Amino acid sequence: MRRSWRASLQWRTVVITVAASGAAIGLVGVYMSVSVGNDLFQSRLSQVLVDSNRATTAAQGMLDSSDAVDRVQVQTLLEAARTSISAASSSRLVALFRVPGQEASTVAPQDSSTFGTSTSVISPELRASVQDDPDGQHWQSVALPVDDGSLAPGIVVGSQITVPVAGRYELYIGYSLADAESTLLFVQRTLGGAGLALIVLIGAVTWIVVRFVVTPIRVAAETSQKLASGDLGVRIPEKGEDVIATLARSFNGMADSLQSQIKELADLSEVQQRFVSDVSHELRTPLTTIRLAGDLLYDQRSTFPPATERTAELLHTQVERFELLLADLLEISRYDAGSVQLEAEPTNLVHLAEDVIDGMRSLSESKGTPIMLVAPGGHLNADVDPRRVRRIVNNLIGNAIEHGEGKPIIVSVDSNETAVALSVRDYGMGMSQAEIAHVFDRFWRADPSRKRTIGGTGLGLAISLEDAAAHRGWLQVWSAPGAGSCFRLTLPRQARGTLTTSPNPLPPEDAEASGFVSTRTDSKGDHHA
Repeated sequence: MRRSWRASLQWRTVVITVAASGAAIGLVGVYMSVSVGNDLFQSRLSQVLVDSNRATTAAQGMLDSSDAVDRVQVQTLLEAARTSISAASSSRLVALFRVPGQEASTVAPQDSSTFGTSTSVISPELRASVQDDPDGQHWQSVALPVDDGSLAPGIVVGSQITVPVAGRYELYIGYSLADAESTLLFVQRTLGGAGLALIVLIGAVTWIVVRFVVTPIRVAAETSQKLASGDLGVRIPEKGEDVIATLARSFNGMADSLQSQIKELADLSEVQQRFVSDVSHELRTPLTTIRLAGDLLYDQRSTFPPATERTAELLHTQVERFELLLADLLEISRYDAGSVQLEAEPTNLVHLAEDVIDGMRSLSESKGTPIMLVAPGGHLNADVDPRRVRRIVNNLIGNAIEHGEGKPIIVSVDSNETAVALSVRDYGMGMSQAEIAHVFDRFWRADPSRKRTIGGTGLGLAISLEDAAAHRGWLQVWSAPGAGSCFRLTLPRQARGTLTTSPNPLPPEDAEASGFVSTRTDSKGDHHA
């Protein structure tokens, strides 16, 4: 039900409508029940008071006209008066109590009552009221016991009568309201049944009405999901002239415009990719010729004048950099075109890292930067493309040497059941949070004025990011100004595997809490942090 409440607008609308209608119907039903009950009670009370007054008057008239003088005659007269009261009031519950405080009389009859064991319903408060007001009529709501032992609502009416020779007596007449209670229960059951039927009817009508409204909305939601997933040909059916039809026409027009613009962008992107690829290929032939000529000049530079010798060296360096740039542009164009195919094979990242470190030993020594390899549990093979992983590691270590300020570099390799990770930690200048956000951008440099020592093209980290994404891996970075940086590459051990955790910590264990972490897994921004 919780899932339906969150996911279904129709269910939520019906529940809210039924709940609100039920509350309103319940309030109206309670009000009507109370009103009917009060009306029944007041009507019955008025009738009881009239009957009691008539019976009391008739009994008093009988007593006033009597000439009884002894106890037997008075007792007989009082019994006749009580019978008259029962007949006139239609109640068999009659009680007579001699008013206390009068002089003792030998002819005064004893108290009598037909209430039986229910005499206690005549409360002391009611008796006090009757005793204090001889000419008045007083009543009280009570619960009268019935034959089956249950209780029924009732009214006890009290007044005073005067018995010749015997003095004044309290007269109490009990009236049962069982009939009124039965009527009220019938009304309440009727109201309850009608209320339930009305709630069900309101729920059914609301369900039908909301279905007519929600169905087009559901169709629009499903269509928008398909459109967002890449199915640009879906459209909402257009029916009628109402607001839903207007929404459908507007949505379809927006989808047509979006499809047209995406097609134009896709065509333009394809043209750009083809242009970069074609230019890169076409430049290879003249570049090869320039390279041969440059190598010839470079080999004979010692025979040239100093200015010409320096020119030959610059030409050789820039041609090499131009070749690297062309190779990187070709690689980027392959990723943009989606034509990259991995050549995975079991590879030990520890051995691969050792080879890369050995290859960069001369550069690290020239910078005074020692490189240490730490591999506590990384001697397990992973199904990866060794050429692309080697390129990532070479780029990360090269950047660490470039920005490490001559401080030690630690390369850590570790693994678990599903993943293998390689981290490159330097203690150089570090980066700010704003710089971390752009570290994987193409042709971006944290410090454009800084001199390059390894001749990078500005595409190394961008290509490394693409290589990691092609393996369905993670390429992440932690950095803090003045505390250095740590790049972590995490790859699944099985080809096309899925990553959940990395064996290496990030931030590294020796990092300060003030550092920043950037997570990137692909060039489109998925799995960013």
